[in-house]
Amino acid sequence: MTDPDLHRPEFSTSIRHLKVFDSVGHLHGVRRASEDCHLSQPAVTQAIAKLEEQMGVTLLERRASGSYLNEFGIIFHRRTQRLFAQFEQALADLGVPSRPIPVARIAGRISKTQIRSLISIVENGSFAHAARALGVSQTSLQRAARDLERNLRTPLYAQTASGIVATPAAAEFARKVKLALREIQWGIDEVEAARGNIGGEIVIGAMLLAGSVMLASVISEFVSAYPSANVRILNGNADDMLRYLRTGDVDVVIGLLRDPVPEDLVHRALAETPYVVVARHGHPLNEKAEVTLDDLADCEWIIGTPGASRRLRFDKLFAGRRRPQARIATCSLPTVRLLLTQSDRLTLLTSYELIYEEDALTAVPFGPIEPVPCIGLTTRENWLPTQLQANFIELIQRQIVGSLMPTKVLKRSGATPSVLRNVSLTQ
Repeated sequence: MTDPDLHRPEFSTSIRHLKVFDSVGHLHGVRRASEDCHLSQPAVTQAIAKLEEQMGVTLLERRASGSYLNEFGIIFHRRTQRLFAQFEQALADLGVPSRPIPVARIAGRISKTQIRSLISIVENGSFAHAARALGVSQTSLQRAARDLERNLRTPLYAQTASGIVATPAAAEFARKVKLALREIQWGIDEVEAARGNIGGEIVIGAMLLAGSVMLASVISEFVSAYPSANVRILNGNADDMLRYLRTGDVDVVIGLLRDPVPEDLVHRALAETPYVVVARHGHPLNEKAEVTLDDLADCEWIIGTPGASRRLRFDKLFAGRRRPQARIATCSLPTVRLLLTQSDRLTLLTSYELIYEEDALTAVPFGPIEPVPCIGLTTRENWLPTQLQANFIELIQRQIVGSLMPTKVLKRSGATPSVLRNVSLTQ
């Protein structure tokens, strides 16, 4: 998956121009910024003018004592500061020497072409595939790749039996700078919001089953509330979604929360939603007052794919006991629904998922199933959401917590009040 921000024709300002703006905003003057960036004052003035033309707003207030950030400049400067702070940290983590050229100056000399080349090589696996993906010649790609390597004075590529590839350290560096570049588009969106145009794009990663169900319950209201906003949804398993989150390809991931919390991510728990054993209406087990594990083992099951939370719960449920037949593994809710309604098979769903399937499916009288998972949002550590992103999170928190009232779920799952309870939101 390539980064759409690297190909946005409406914003082509170079990283060097962004560095000039960052310097002017920090030092409050063109002359001081020219000295800091080793450029002439006319060059600094021209860079700022081009940036303001691209943004469509004035970012600086010119006074006799210097140039100062205005309302829009303050908003955008915060994002450029975050961009270069992440650049510099990525360079330090890569082991780029800070002498004789300081890392901060190196960060301002990296070009978008160089970054685009490295990211494409990492994501496509080789120079040849990367060149095809970008629509450029291998010669052009190699030139940009080697220019970056010389600028950083650090090896980024290695020869293998299949050709030249990026080193693991270079791949991690590409991930970090790709994420850092997202700050610029978010800054543009924030400036537009300050002008009264709350729009832009929000990219949502929906984990299979739980995430898709949760998203469907709020997306219509969200797009109606923000007609200028675009919403892009990526669906996949937990591992894929968290990987996209780390690279900045998605802004927030929705679904069941993993335990323990990865160090570089933040969980926003919305509510506990226990797993329940689910079958079609009229299933023979629903005639029993209480279902046992032996009863469950007598039925055929549909289980989650390896690594999925519901698969782990299934394995734990029958650990050390007679296991039921389970020949079908899927995380596709439409497939699960169809297979259950046409047979006496069983599966595990969360009580939240079952709310939206009660016309065709029902919980059998078994439980509780421990441990109880939480449904919620996962974001990156140190993430600074735009107004649009913050509003989306607020909406989904309100919708999910409101829909998971204990009486509503208890009616369908047969769980006890001690099993299902709303949990505090984490801010």
